[in-house]
Amino acid sequence: MPAGTPGASRTRQTSRCGVAGSAGTMSQDPEVDPEEVELNELESETQPMNAASGAASGTKNGLVKIKVAHDQAEAGRAKFTGLSKEELLKVAGSPGWVRTRRALLLLFWVGWLGMLAYAVVIIVRAPRCRELPKQSWWHKGALYRIGDLQAFQGQDAGNLAGLKEHLPYLSTLKTKALVLGPIHRNQKDDVNGTYLEQIDPTFGSQEDLDNFLQSAKKKGLRVILDLTPNYRGQNSWFLPSESDTVASKMREALQFWLQAGVDGLQIRDVESLWDATSHLADWHNITKNVSEDRLLIAGTESSSLQQILSLLRVSRDLLLTSSYLSASSITGKQTEELVARYLSVTDNRWCSWSLSQAGHLASIVPAHLLRLYHLLLFTLPGTPVFSFGDEIGLKAAALPGQPMKVPVMLWDGSSSDNSGPVSSNLTVQGQSQDPNSLLTLFRGLSDLRGKERALLHGDFHVLSSGPDLFCYLRQWDQNKRFLVVLNFGDVAQAARLGTSGLPTSVSLPARADMLLSTQPGREEGTPLELEHLNLKPHEGLLLRFP
Repeated sequence: MPAGTPGASRTRQTSRCGVAGSAGTMSQDPEVDPEEVELNELESETQPMNAASGAASGTKNGLVKIKVAHDQAEAGRAKFTGLSKEELLKVAGSPGWVRTRRALLLLFWVGWLGMLAYAVVIIVRAPRCRELPKQSWWHKGALYRIGDLQAFQGQDAGNLAGLKEHLPYLSTLKTKALVLGPIHRNQKDDVNGTYLEQIDPTFGSQEDLDNFLQSAKKKGLRVILDLTPNYRGQNSWFLPSESDTVASKMREALQFWLQAGVDGLQIRDVESLWDATSHLADWHNITKNVSEDRLLIAGTESSSLQQILSLLRVSRDLLLTSSYLSASSITGKQTEELVARYLSVTDNRWCSWSLSQAGHLASIVPAHLLRLYHLLLFTLPGTPVFSFGDEIGLKAAALPGQPMKVPVMLWDGSSSDNSGPVSSNLTVQGQSQDPNSLLTLFRGLSDLRGKERALLHGDFHVLSSGPDLFCYLRQWDQNKRFLVVLNFGDVAQAARLGTSGLPTSVSLPARADMLLSTQPGREEGTPLELEHLNLKPHEGLLLRFP
């Protein structure tokens, strides 16, 4: 048939439908649109049937059969209506379903009550947390003494306004309080020329002190004022014949400064104070009557445990600094005996740790043990007390035949006492940039001391160890525990930790993580086997375990 005739057109349409009806053939032609094919099929049903379209007719019949089957399935689904409400209620009220519902409800409540009872048993049988002890702010960190404002600031400075400028640095030390002064007016050895309630104009005014107190408070620092009366004279408490006058002045000054907003008061050289225990008891009562949150510190240069105990009998809240730890030669075993004896005879009362009432650590401790003592003071149970410059190893120098002079703080490479330039690794500026410096160690220990409960108020247990070692454990309830191992010796030693004297509830793990070392070369977080723990000469380790 000619291509242009209508019959030929219908034949091509029919053939195309036949191709679409073949399984898988339509999908192989990307130009064929399924909707167009379906439309063509519907159009072909309206065309006259002829012999040439016989194949298409067969295909069309197949499509009709599929459509009919689909319609029947739709009709079958439409006929399903489910149970009516009345029928559902009737079935639900049958005895079988009623019993089933009751059984399921009973099973639910029995299971719920069983889980509740199990939870109660777990809570009751679980280990109870220890009640936290009541602690004041001076229990939670170190104290930092600035006895000489001019020596601390250097470069012909030395007043309260200049001290205020150093508050950003002081806050980086993470200490809890500053022990300031004395800064009151004192005419040397003249009780009538001493005015405990007035600030020496050299240091500033009352307004300067108020501003300093407010600025220190914003930095989280408390301020304790030193009221040692005759600090410029030969005897800190004048003459015995002037005791009544001094006592009266002290009572008035205590009331005045506590009301003025200072957080505590310090008095030094109490070993030369007449009737010391009586006066200390009176002054302590005045302090606590103003507020329980105020602190009285007494200082003595005595290293006699008997004299120290007589002063401590004044009150359990009195903080005492002394030279007790410097009483003998510096060895591990002797230091262990001093600490253990002190804690034993004081009935584990809260104490403070320092090597003197006002001196610098580096002036008492050999340079190679300085880091060791920082670790010791920060981890013993009690309040560590430092003097300015201890954090960088500042040492007082004494000329032959002359009294020891207060050292000038080394802020940077330029010397402040006209003695020439100093090495940068001895200055605050240089050590701040050195991760292995003494200043970095001080800051890290001070921060840790104020955060960890085991170091804040944890139990203290001495461990038996190798020669010239001092080892102890700090722990509190379910918190992280700390093991301190100090080698005071000049040679490397194996720790050989022993637990025979520990309570049954205390044990050591097989290994502990190295938190810090006083000497470089060990990586923080490294697990160390406690059975094979070796220390370098003069090394101190702080280990931590769950």
